[in-house]
Amino acid sequence: MKKIFALLVLAGLAQAAAAADIVGNAKAAPAKVEMCIGCHGIPGYKATFPEVFQVPMIGGQSAKFIENALQAYKKGERKHPSMKGIATSLSDQDIADVAAYYSQQTAK
Repeated sequence: MKKIFALLVLAGLAQAAAAADIVGNAKAAPAKVEMCIGCHGIPGYKATFPEVFQVPMIGGQSAKFIENALQAYKKGERKHPSMKGIATSLSDQDIADVAAYYSQQTAK
């Protein structure tokens, strides 16, 4: 039992270390952000699904903020059907790349 527990702990640590090694590459992101531009790239845009709300501009946000938000949508901790669908389609590397890309954009 102790050996199984130790293996599980080591596997968890290895997975956490691998996730920590992911570095965003803004140059790899242009093809990955095409789905973002339709809402987040339009100043003053309001979405109407599932309710009317102001879509935030994400250019210039910190990479960590964007990464955390996408991970929260992916895990279901943030609730928005469209964003959950998009986030779950992204790998951890994709999320890091998108976050790096938008963090280097000028806020509008």
